[in-house]
Amino acid sequence: MANQQLALFERHDSGSSVEELAHPSGYVGLQAFHKYWGKKPLEPLLFLIDHLSEPGGLVVDPFVGSGSSGVAATRLHRKFIGIDLNPVAVRLSTLLVSPPPVDDIKIAFRQLETIAKSPILATYHCPLIGRAITHYLWEGNKLRDMWVMGRGTGRREVAPSELDRTLAANYEGYESTRIRKPRFFTNSRINAVASMTLTDVFTGRAVHNIDVLLSAIDAVPARSRPAMLLALTAAAGQMSKMVFAITGRGKKEGRSQSNTEVGSWVIGFWRPNVHFEVNVWNCLEIRVRKLIRALEELEEQERVSVGNIDAVLTGKAQCALVTGDALAVLDVIPDGSADLVLTDPPHSDREPYLELSEIWNCILGADVDFASEVVVSNAKERHKTRTEYVVRMRKLLDQGSRKLTPTGSLALMFNARDKSSWEVVQELEGATQSGLTYLGCFPLRYSATSVVQDNRKGALKTDYVLVYSRSTSVIPQLTGIGGWNTSMPRLRE
Repeated sequence: MANQQLALFERHDSGSSVEELAHPSGYVGLQAFHKYWGKKPLEPLLFLIDHLSEPGGLVVDPFVGSGSSGVAATRLHRKFIGIDLNPVAVRLSTLLVSPPPVDDIKIAFRQLETIAKSPILATYHCPLIGRAITHYLWEGNKLRDMWVMGRGTGRREVAPSELDRTLAANYEGYESTRIRKPRFFTNSRINAVASMTLTDVFTGRAVHNIDVLLSAIDAVPARSRPAMLLALTAAAGQMSKMVFAITGRGKKEGRSQSNTEVGSWVIGFWRPNVHFEVNVWNCLEIRVRKLIRALEELEEQERVSVGNIDAVLTGKAQCALVTGDALAVLDVIPDGSADLVLTDPPHSDREPYLELSEIWNCILGADVDFASEVVVSNAKERHKTRTEYVVRMRKLLDQGSRKLTPTGSLALMFNARDKSSWEVVQELEGATQSGLTYLGCFPLRYSATSVVQDNRKGALKTDYVLVYSRSTSVIPQLTGIGGWNTSMPRLRE
């Protein structure tokens, strides 16, 4: 058994190297297609799966998120079960794990263009110049400026006329016939209030045009609809009132400029007073073309068979991606069946995933089980306290550990500001039912830290990968990782 275990950890030709862990390549291709929260680099996932599981073995991720763990597992010829409460996460994971043929997407987009482009551009038509406006600059409810921008053509500014203001006013109060009514909570951390509606986040014209797109997507071949819907959700932030205007760029360096530039939606529901309304068709077209480029750049790969959990367990499918409460879904997976449980669970109060994803899920028409989310939320009406989070995390880690084979491993990507959240992972080794030994941890490096880093008081400087195993064998490949430490990370004072 010792020799067999050693052989397992010496195999690394198909995964990622220690050197690559220190310099992850960043989010490119399909990984960069959608702005899902908390994405993890592919390199550490490949490394861990390569060294902590056997080819043909089972990898389970109870919080699959954007699907990177599924991509890594199937690439290394493991069976994979990914679970997430967030409907958009499971749909995005499915796209990443089993991408559609690029020709199907090209055909679908041409059909979408034929059906929807002209009706949408008509809602932005400017009589003065005889073409559609690409950007409207608003200050509150006052239309200040209009632009026409194109690739390599610069920017043409057009003064709004009464006809332009009337055209915009025609869509005020428009009520969607296709988008599910959103559910918001009062959460100052993400600039949300419970009374918000779709028209607080989008102009009436944008809502109308999203409806047009949703109807048009219904007409494309069924096999292409999931990708087109995801492209629409990926573009939705730039279609919203949350696109801020950048002014005074270079002010700190003493070279402040007076011109205005287009910002982008980054996180939360901040609705600046001075904001852009961006042409909905252009937003979608940019996102679909990005998807097409990503699919074209994909290397030739084996098709991944996607089925349900039973199909994976019986060898009829390689991958299952399930929308649901991780506790309930894990219960379906037999104890002792997984080589590796690899996951990036919610980091206490760091990101309220379901609240942040509500616009996407509204557009998808997906129902959301807010009550079952494992999270600490600043929205008091949700009653998602630290106490409840700790209780749920204990249950999840206990249940996850019971899924492991006698030599299985558990790898958690984790960070939190509070001691109670860290105590949950610290006590995992001491729990007699887990049978796990804490081997150590290493810092999780990102190619860009500005979006993922938690700079609030008490936060650690980096996320950490915590590794536990049912085997007590020393794993030399892990100990060679830069920053490897057999002690638990310590919170900053």
